[in-house]
Amino acid sequence: MEKIKKESIKNRIVTAAWQLFYEKGYNGTTVDDIIELSGTSKGSFYYYFNTKDELLNTLSMILDDFYEELEVKMDANMNSFYKLLYINYEAHSMMEEKISIDLLASLYSTQLVAQGERHLLDQNRSYYKLVTKIVDEGQKKGQIRSDMPISEITQYYAMCERALVSDWCLNKGVYSLGEYSKECMPIMLEHFKA
Repeated sequence: MEKIKKESIKNRIVTAAWQLFYEKGYNGTTVDDIIELSGTSKGSFYYYFNTKDELLNTLSMILDDFYEELEVKMDANMNSFYKLLYINYEAHSMMEEKISIDLLASLYSTQLVAQGERHLLDQNRSYYKLVTKIVDEGQKKGQIRSDMPISEITQYYAMCERALVSDWCLNKGVYSLGEYSKECMPIMLEHFKA
């Protein structure tokens, strides 16, 4: 019970922080703002995070929560290849609407130079588990090539998603990430369609 309560507090802090980063910008958001919106305390904040900067690495938590919601909403009977396209479009549309492009660029750049953990590459994330599950299901149903390892297809899929986000950030968001992904991802994944 204590672990669930602690995770709940951490999740509230992370969710509040990203909402404020979007509304007020990263520099315009203070630790006090995050504490107030999350309904927590300074002690709770500093129990989980030493600085506001550490919150940049929590984007993977926000995205994983979103992927878990998508898995529940997704039509279970949908072709697995199209499930991959669906989660890509939905996630990229959400990123475009709810996460500042400057924050995404900051996160990607910090992941490039990080000495320790690279949260975006953590195979234990809900994201990787969902993509792996869809690819496995697709191979069993004959909808995704089965002559390649699931892990290889999952890795390629994740690389394509990161490439689309990186390109969008480099172009300063002059086009719709969701729509561009809807156009490009089927071409990028065509090789894996059964």
